[in-house]
Amino acid sequence: MELNKEIHINQKKTQKLMRKYSLKAFQGKSSKFHTYKGDNGNNKENLLLDSIVNNNTNKIQYTRNFSTDKPNQKWTTDVSEFRISSGKIYLSPILDMYDNSIISYDISTKANFEQTKRMLNKAFRKHRNLDGLIFQSDQGWQYQSVYYQNELKKRNIRQSFSRKGNCMDNSIMENFFGIMKKEMFYGYEKDFKTLEELKSAMVKYINYYNHKRINKKRKGLSPLEYRQQYFSLLN
Repeated sequence: MELNKEIHINQKKTQKLMRKYSLKAFQGKSSKFHTYKGDNGNNKENLLLDSIVNNNTNKIQYTRNFSTDKPNQKWTTDVSEFRISSGKIYLSPILDMYDNSIISYDISTKANFEQTKRMLNKAFRKHRNLDGLIFQSDQGWQYQSVYYQNELKKRNIRQSFSRKGNCMDNSIMENFFGIMKKEMFYGYEKDFKTLEELKSAMVKYINYYNHKRINKKRKGLSPLEYRQQYFSLLN
């Protein structure tokens, strides 16, 4: 409570000073990394869209369904770019929609398919039984590759695609990137002198996010605490 009070007071002081000196807040420009490079011709079904018939117009409306009642029902993935003066780093994570935990991730200076393979291998080593899991992504080239799709099929994972040009279909992953960059990157870009420093900070943040960052949706628990609670109730 005291911490929240202090934050609120500081915010009011900051706003007062900004008005006094005619200053405006600045948020770093989001570095969205686009991976779409064509279509392999396969069906790109979005399994997270629920269709509802409007009784007044008889038209079908679609709503996104990200809700889950247990871990490993719905995963999502994407790639985001972090740019500093000495270069760029790409983060490729997998997020579980049940608790928003980061299941696995890979940080690389190259956003190539090797990065995607490393991310998948880490996830599949930790989680063996993924039968029926829905795995959401955009229509990036790496998610359309034969290797990627075969790896999912071998584990009976159902691949789901966002609609082309519709970032809201993968908004949970986009929201994570936004939170991470706001809390450890935007405004601190010049503090990272090398890519190794930035990578180290990213690893520390993801560890903090998984183990310590609480959320109202999770009843004041961190992602992994909320996840563990589910398994504890099974015993």
